[in-house]
Amino acid sequence: APRTSRASLVKGASRSINNAAQQALIAHWQGIVKGLGDFLNTLKTNHVPPFLVRKIFTQIFSFINVQLFNSLLLRRECCSFSNGEYVKAGLAELRDWCHNATDEYAGTAWEELKHIRQAIGFLVIHQKPKKTLEEISRGLCPVLSVQQLYRISTMYWDDKYGTHSVSPD
Repeated sequence: APRTSRASLVKGASRSINNAAQQALIAHWQGIVKGLGDFLNTLKTNHVPPFLVRKIFTQIFSFINVQLFNSLLLRRECCSFSNGEYVKAGLAELRDWCHNATDEYAGTAWEELKHIRQAIGFLVIHQKPKKTLEEISRGLCPVLSVQQLYRISTMYWDDKYGTHSVSPD
């Protein structure tokens, strides 16, 4: 019989625990998406005009953007690499929901999330110290102000790989 080292057993166990944790975390986002889908179905069932449905979802997504972005700016624990990965996964769920809901009902709701999308893009980008302010402010995060970028970069901490934020220059 093949031998298995204790280290590979521990690695395998931690991988399955990590997968279970990931599933639990994504389940929260899937619950939000299910709520959005149920609400959309209720609106359709009650023959709410599509233009009004688009306005409603644009407002909902605007609210989500404000809540997530403000949490990022106000709470250091939200500015971690792993939280960035978590929110990025959630944003992917919301993007898929918008795609499945179609433009007729979702409209430009996805665009309402651009502040949090760009901030999360900054949190999860690799090699931050090598990025210039120009690259970040013009390429990665064009809708964020320099003050917002400064706040996020000074509160950022990498709880997963131990890397540093952007260069002070």
